[in-house]
Amino acid sequence: MASSPSPSIHLLSLFTLFSLLFSAYSSEEIENTPLTITLPLTPKFAREPSTDPVVFLQQLASASKSRAHLLKYGKTSPPPLKTPLYPMEYGGHTIPLSFGTPPQKLSYLVDTGSTVVWTPCTTHYQCINCTISAKDVPFFEPQLSTSLTNLSCKNPICNTGCLRCKANSKNCPQVCTFYLQYGTGAEAGYYLLEDLHFPEKTIRDFIVGCTTIGLRETYIDGMAGFGRSMYSLPVQMRVKKFAYCLNSHYFDNTRNSSRLIFDYRDGDTIGLSYTPFLKNPPDSPDYYYLNVKNLMLGNKILPIPSKYLAPGSNAAGGLIIDSGFSYGYMAGPVHKIVTNELKKQMSKYRRLYASEEEYGLGPCYNFTGRKIEIPDLIYHFAGGATMVVPGNRYFKFDTEPTGIGCFPVDTDDANNLEFTPGPSIILGNYMQVNHYIEYDLKNNRFGFRQQNC
Repeated sequence: MASSPSPSIHLLSLFTLFSLLFSAYSSEEIENTPLTITLPLTPKFAREPSTDPVVFLQQLASASKSRAHLLKYGKTSPPPLKTPLYPMEYGGHTIPLSFGTPPQKLSYLVDTGSTVVWTPCTTHYQCINCTISAKDVPFFEPQLSTSLTNLSCKNPICNTGCLRCKANSKNCPQVCTFYLQYGTGAEAGYYLLEDLHFPEKTIRDFIVGCTTIGLRETYIDGMAGFGRSMYSLPVQMRVKKFAYCLNSHYFDNTRNSSRLIFDYRDGDTIGLSYTPFLKNPPDSPDYYYLNVKNLMLGNKILPIPSKYLAPGSNAAGGLIIDSGFSYGYMAGPVHKIVTNELKKQMSKYRRLYASEEEYGLGPCYNFTGRKIEIPDLIYHFAGGATMVVPGNRYFKFDTEPTGIGCFPVDTDDANNLEFTPGPSIILGNYMQVNHYIEYDLKNNRFGFRQQNC
């Protein structure tokens, strides 16, 4: 090992260096050198600051929080964003979102079964064959925002292209349009690039749909698509996972809100059971498919053929989880297997055929004056995760907590035994109540635990 040089040699070297440095300047140059140097100090913003005082203060607050987080934690993931989640009388759950400059806050239905965020945005909004009146629909006002731009049909992220211009046209003025189908309803309009504001963060140039016409809609809120697409809310926010805990079975607007969490952190959440998302069939790229192994009703394994539990390459079969679907859905053959077993286990209660005809649900029973004993509905997923839905959480009661109760899961035709396209089972939000639900996008998995929401 080589020895270290002595301190005297270090001092001699430093003296020689300073001598050479000062000898390069004449005494006159040293005398004329100013004792202070003044440099201009100019404010610098990542983006042109807003002229609106409120938005400008929000921008400063957001920048300050980001700086403080960086100094405190270094280059770690930012803290989660939390927003209120409200149960609605039509069976959905909404969050408030603020688009534009200045921000315009409106309610948006949380829908993991679709992918686009949209809102009506004109006083001339039309709703054809709807159960709501178009004049009652809240709408975004584009003309009031200074941060809005239309998404051009020439933009590579426009998936519909320029429908009214020639293929080789370089200066097509057309905006990027869309048409979205939702079961029996639909929306049409065009895309905007707009700022989305949260108290802690602003997402620039967010792709949001501006709808001008609706068909057979049943609610007045906008839509926040959370599905597996570049247009969805969590993907545009670049979160690693999102989670919610639903707290109402009463289908009203009076219950307290819970929380929806946008999480930029990686890793396990304490107490959750996880199961991987399945690879999507080519014809259904936007859904969250779960790998369900079997279903049980009480202690009875239901003899559901495997083709209904796993999606085929033609997108037929399989189970998806959908926060925008209230009661859920089972294809005719699956519904028949489940309800046949349910009738056996519920035979001690009086069946209400008239109520089944009236509600279009079933089977229905009269629980008046009786102890309610409904078997658990149990989903066994790959990886050992098990979701237990207690009977009083998947039955719909006419009067809480006793009275008429029905099995509310929808079906196309229980007598149709054909294997039809699309998911065979949809796990709706009704069965998700009082579960903490997590969609881990980074690790491509679904997590949950029972929890009082």
